[in-house]
Amino acid sequence: MNIIDKTDEEILELANPMWADLVKYSNEGNYGAFTRNFSSTLIAGANEVEMGKQFARSELAKNLSPDYEYLGIIRRGEHVTVLYKQRSSKKAGEWLGRLVLGYEKDKVRIFGATIF
Repeated sequence: MNIIDKTDEEILELANPMWADLVKYSNEGNYGAFTRNFSSTLIAGANEVEMGKQFARSELAKNLSPDYEYLGIIRRGEHVTVLYKQRSSKKAGEWLGRLVLGYEKDKVRIFGATIF
């Protein structure tokens, strides 16, 4: 099964709730819930202590607006990258959100998530 074979609409049905959860749990600083859809390779590379420090120090990570805007999808190999325009509830401006999805053991998982 390859996620790049799905339509944009099918991908967004999967991606949008995952992105909304990342925003919610980032704001709450809830590491366990934040990482619940991560792939095993992403979890292995995620250091819980460092992520906790990032949540504690980052004004942006604690104040993401639940209002985001879908920008597009990039298909490559066995993954899709879903791009979002993300705003903060406290900082002026806009950021680029990136969510990388693919299959792991027949389940869609997050292989990357960043805000630039």
